[in-house]
Amino acid sequence: MPAAPASLHAPRVSGTFRTDEAARAAYAEGAGIYRIVPQAVAIPAGISDVVHLVRWARQEHLSLVPRGAGSAMGGGNVGDGVILDLTSLAERPLEVRPERLMARTGASVTWGELHRAAGEHGLRLPPDPSSGQWATLGGMVSTNAAGARSVRFGSVRPWVNAIELVTADAERIRLQRGKPAPPSAAVVQRFASGAELAIRGKADAVRAAFPHTRKNSSGYALDAWLRTGDLLDLVIGAEGTLGVVTAIEWRLDRVPRASAALRIALTSLDQLPDAVSAVLEVEPSAVELIDRTFLDLLEEESAPGIEAVLLVEVEAEDEHTLGEQLRQAVRAVRPHAAQVETALDPADVRRLWALRHAASPILARLPESRRSLQVIEDGCVPLASLGAYIKAVRAAASRQGIGIVLFGHAGDGHLHCNLLPDTTADGWEARTSALLDEVSAAVAGLSGTLSGEHGDGRLRAPLVERMFGPEVTELFQKVKQAFDPDGIFNPGIKLGAAPSIARLKVGRDAAPIPASIAAGLRAIEREGGYATPRLALID
Repeated sequence: MPAAPASLHAPRVSGTFRTDEAARAAYAEGAGIYRIVPQAVAIPAGISDVVHLVRWARQEHLSLVPRGAGSAMGGGNVGDGVILDLTSLAERPLEVRPERLMARTGASVTWGELHRAAGEHGLRLPPDPSSGQWATLGGMVSTNAAGARSVRFGSVRPWVNAIELVTADAERIRLQRGKPAPPSAAVVQRFASGAELAIRGKADAVRAAFPHTRKNSSGYALDAWLRTGDLLDLVIGAEGTLGVVTAIEWRLDRVPRASAALRIALTSLDQLPDAVSAVLEVEPSAVELIDRTFLDLLEEESAPGIEAVLLVEVEAEDEHTLGEQLRQAVRAVRPHAAQVETALDPADVRRLWALRHAASPILARLPESRRSLQVIEDGCVPLASLGAYIKAVRAAASRQGIGIVLFGHAGDGHLHCNLLPDTTADGWEARTSALLDEVSAAVAGLSGTLSGEHGDGRLRAPLVERMFGPEVTELFQKVKQAFDPDGIFNPGIKLGAAPSIARLKVGRDAAPIPASIAAGLRAIEREGGYATPRLALID
């Protein structure tokens, strides 16, 4: 394990700053595939600490890696620099304003906390990632997160009304939708004098290069900014590379009074686009896919001849309307399905959805000889191409001799694919890298995106130019330069050239860390314990 640099001068902060081996090891991993031991760990006690740490990092020519719960998959929560753990900020407002259908939260507040507070008023934040009970809202903004309900409500972006940001100039600014950005802020001036003109001058190239998908968390959202002119749209999904989000103002939605579920079994992937299109006619709130690859993992769920199962949630304001929508959905999908099961009772609904909710925990507990790795785990393609995408992934995995499990948000054409390589075998890294390359080419050929909701991280950063082309990638670089001219925020994330299948948490080349901490990090992964303070892993 590398030692912290002897020349590293500790900043004067009221929070925690540590350079010891144990603390750095505890922050060497997040969800995803990487283990990278940082130079130091900073846990600011408040926003004033964040401001001071940004100023200090710039003076010391160090990088900062903003991080929440560490549950993001793409590797944007680990790095060589100084980890900036934002989960302990003293300023963590949680204010629900039901009369305005809005809420203001601190970045360290979790989706689960907001969900419970808003629920007391019959409200909710519809984007609902499966990690929501521990995912911080700042982290969700940083990846433009989504979840099962994105088919109806979209990802986080349209639900963000304002953000509060600490910039690379150590300024605190507020960016609000529909209002001019503060003109005196250095970042606003730099953007207006360079990146803005360049993006507007190549607007047609931007529109042509961006994926034709229902959602996207790859690159900087130049397409959204061209539509709105709001700088916050560039920060949403930027994965901490443009500044540190410290607070968010949210739009909320009313919780429907009635809901039901359907379970639709398909005997062929060729039925998938038509089946999904059929259920979309009733505007469902969720359409989730469980592929044959996952059904085979659960032998008790395996059924002969079934290639995929769709789980559908339908919501309405009253039972009568719900019943009509459910009957319409069944009529529309029956010609494309081997079996359709409905559930109206809440207990039956939970039973139907239990299989989808079990996916990630089951995969996390697999042994090293079948380790679940998130490598091609966030591809999203146009809905009509979903069946073709699944076939391409299955074929590539077969050629490389690597097991896979597919599941995800079929209503968006968006799938999560976990690889199941034997990480004790020779050559598995090269085969994994080849599989990533093959699938990336397939996504590009289908006009898709490599990230529907998890972001590029360091996993997909080397592939951004391949997906968007050099002209638009140059515009991404101009955005980064305008917001972060000294490159202190999350270098190598979003834009990076280093090989992505390297510096992994598994395999013979994994960086050595103390055994007790490695075991603790593995337990967090297996048990979904991302709310665990990482320093609690130290004996």
